[in-house]
Amino acid sequence: MDSHRRGTALAAAGMSGALLLTSCAGESGSLIGGSDGGEDAKEINIALIGWEEAVAVTHMWEVILEEKGYDVTVTEVDVAPAFQGVADGDLDLYLDMWLPVTHHEYMQEHRDRIESLGSWYDNAVLTLTVPEYMEDVRSIDDLPKYAEDLDGTIVGIEPDAGLTQVTRDQAMPGYRLEEDFELETSSGAEMMAELDEAVLAQEPVVVTLWRPHPAYAQYDLKDLDDPQGAMGGTEGLHSIGRAGFAEDYPELTDWIRNWSMNDDELASLETLTVGPGVTDPAEGARKWLAENPLFLERTLQEDAGDLEF
Repeated sequence: MDSHRRGTALAAAGMSGALLLTSCAGESGSLIGGSDGGEDAKEINIALIGWEEAVAVTHMWEVILEEKGYDVTVTEVDVAPAFQGVADGDLDLYLDMWLPVTHHEYMQEHRDRIESLGSWYDNAVLTLTVPEYMEDVRSIDDLPKYAEDLDGTIVGIEPDAGLTQVTRDQAMPGYRLEEDFELETSSGAEMMAELDEAVLAQEPVVVTLWRPHPAYAQYDLKDLDDPQGAMGGTEGLHSIGRAGFAEDYPELTDWIRNWSMNDDELASLETLTVGPGVTDPAEGARKWLAENPLFLERTLQEDAGDLEF
């Protein structure tokens, strides 16, 4: 689903075109020191890639920080510019780094110029997914038998997304799908539009998808078995800041380190921020925060006392 543009996008010159490679590794990145008890800088620029979970949590933090008196800019960018912008110091914070696989190469490239702020969700996976009504398709191994029904197409998202890279470079050759299928890349929104159209018509379709994603609440979907493990295992979602982030934002650094979400919390937040019919994700985040005071107390601890949504 398209996210809403806030602030100004970074200049494209020198900031695009990096393909996202994948390899297995543990969490990397320079560790940051503890907060020194000083006051935070009050202006902050948060990078946003328009993926559903990123839209949800970025606008959640936007609303929290505005209530705490910060001047927040949310800058919508593509994958490579997000990491480059944080590394260059043009962006202060990014909240949706997937590790150890999907964004490993970006972390390796920029690790000396970014600060790791920890993981806030630990159950993310990349998938190839079909509707439940495709009863005979249970595994990626089954797809070649249904290539004609599927028009030889796997419906994907952005060409530089980690999910695209994993599908194209690992799953397709690993399961010998290249002879029968092409990976159609466009955007997350266009992938969802094609999925919606196919489901409404009860037609066969296979899409690249990931959990967490609100599509699972909208449709009866089935992640295909991956006996080779070509799509990778379970990943964590991490936050990163520019060099010097902890020094400039000691209080916010502590809040982000305390931040965690379970499946139910993230799913309900996504429903209100990127679900069907949502036009204002920040307003949806505000509603979710009003309904989840225990989350605020857990995350901000004593600093949550003066917040009202």
